[in-house]
Amino acid sequence: MSARRASSGRQIHLLVTSAGSANGGGHDALLAFDSAGEAMGAFSTDPRIVDPRGMSLDPSGALIYLNSGDDRVLALDRCGAVVRDSGRKLGLNPGGALFGPDGRYYLTQRSRRTILSMPATLDGSERSLLPDAVVPFPRGFAFTSDGRLYLASGIGPSGEGDDTIVTFDPGRPLRARHLVSDPELSPLDMALAPNGHIVVASEFPFGASDAVSTIREYEPSSGRLVRVFRANASMHFRRPRGLRFGLDGRLYCVGQDHVIAFDFATGNSLGPVVVLSRLNGQALVLLDSP
Repeated sequence: MSARRASSGRQIHLLVTSAGSANGGGHDALLAFDSAGEAMGAFSTDPRIVDPRGMSLDPSGALIYLNSGDDRVLALDRCGAVVRDSGRKLGLNPGGALFGPDGRYYLTQRSRRTILSMPATLDGSERSLLPDAVVPFPRGFAFTSDGRLYLASGIGPSGEGDDTIVTFDPGRPLRARHLVSDPELSPLDMALAPNGHIVVASEFPFGASDAVSTIREYEPSSGRLVRVFRANASMHFRRPRGLRFGLDGRLYCVGQDHVIAFDFATGNSLGPVVVLSRLNGQALVLLDSP
């Protein structure tokens, strides 16, 4: 299924959730960009999209699942119409999200500090994957194909946290095993790379005016730091989140005012693919390869 085309014939390539005033004064919208990085406006103006956060394509690529600060999850088609709605769930407070190997939709619950799963139909039967307060503040997670879970434990808005990556092994008692010990890590998001490594967006020290933003790659069994990716210093890239791998071999990351790309094979920064004042990006999806 192809992405929606604007009246000018431009095709949507990239969607970005831009936070609302509660999370840093962004555009409070789901924004669309073409393959040249030019803004195309809001992808959807549905009033249920409030302070949008985590976002993921479903396994077929046909639907875009979006976490709304209105305590609900929405599924949109590629024309921006809402086709599924979980309904408001008081206290949901959803953060990041992805589909698990079982086809269910998983999201972090910021208030309960755990991970919740829902059926792709969004029609009930949600369940907690982990106990409440399993980490001080969840900042992204990822599954391997065999069900191993990696969870970033970062710093929350009130300053609580422990800046590490923990893992839960399938078929074993539900106990977090600390995997990464990196004194320059403060995770904001996480993804698994095509080579199986853990890739983490980090801002250290979190929230500081002189914080350093990096993308950090770790070996998944030992937690060893493999590489550090850095944007050009002139960009002043801040609040890195929304990690996604493209079919072009690039690693994309959204943050404040920019979406940037790296050549994952070489680690080289490819510069900004989007520049937009007050972007304050939370998550991104790529609708088509360039």
